[in-house]
Amino acid sequence: MKFKLTILGSGGAIPTVQKKPTSQFLNVQERYFLIDCGEGTQIQLRKYACKFQKIDNIFISHLHGDHYLGLIGFLSSLNLLGRNRPINVYAPEKLKKILDVHQEVNGRSFDYEIVFHPLTFNDIALLYEDTLLKIFSFPVLHSVSTCGFLFKEKKRPRNLIKEKISQYKIPVSKLNSIKLGNDFIENEIVIKNSELTISPYKERSYAYCADTLYDEKILKYIKNVDLLYHEATFLSPMLNRAKSTKHSTAEQAALIAKKAMVDKLLIGHFSSRYKDIKLFESEAKNIFEPTVAVSDGDQFEIPLKQSNT
Repeated sequence: MKFKLTILGSGGAIPTVQKKPTSQFLNVQERYFLIDCGEGTQIQLRKYACKFQKIDNIFISHLHGDHYLGLIGFLSSLNLLGRNRPINVYAPEKLKKILDVHQEVNGRSFDYEIVFHPLTFNDIALLYEDTLLKIFSFPVLHSVSTCGFLFKEKKRPRNLIKEKISQYKIPVSKLNSIKLGNDFIENEIVIKNSELTISPYKERSYAYCADTLYDEKILKYIKNVDLLYHEATFLSPMLNRAKSTKHSTAEQAALIAKKAMVDKLLIGHFSSRYKDIKLFESEAKNIFEPTVAVSDGDQFEIPLKQSNT
């Protein structure tokens, strides 16, 4: 039942020895997702023991090099390792041209299918859905068309109390209805659902806000998430630089987290001009205390919590 995030790259546009460009690996109940893919991502996946061959879905927020230049190398390595099942790439439409040109110049196609899903940038959009999870994109405000991503578990059914099911000899055909919250009714006998079930675990959520200006329009998309990642390229003394490059400061990221009423904030994408990321954490904590300035290799797990309903 994991919901675990691994930071592969926490740096800004220019890689350093300590910080690789943006990339993240997310495990949601043994579903494996890659979020952005800066230079060196495949090395980071190996370094931090991520199950990279099990990644079936890749999300690219925008087409600045520090968010996608590691993609072709990663896809090529999967090919050399014998991958034969499709992989889904959710990205701005022009990335498909880059992938097509690479395969043309390379002289051969990959031995597996790349299923390309172009992003839209007008409103929230459902990208992926299975029995346990939904993934959405939503627009953020950067110098090129850019999306954030929201990973949200579906509401779980209620948990049956096995002893009560046996005690009342409830038939199997009625169990799904009871899991959905209905009472058991038979021969004018009513057994309340609260006697037969306990609350399920609360659905968990993670929002990823890629390169963006401070923009309160995103609050409606990320409200109340358990974990929020928001870029913080600069500290507040460089606010004008943040505005001109359409990035955010640590203080602004914290303001977004506070207004969105999230449980925990992660900040990253630090400009290489800064040597001490604790300065970012201190600035953000003045506004929103549960903030972590991330480093490459950091891992964050959203724990299971019992629902109140």
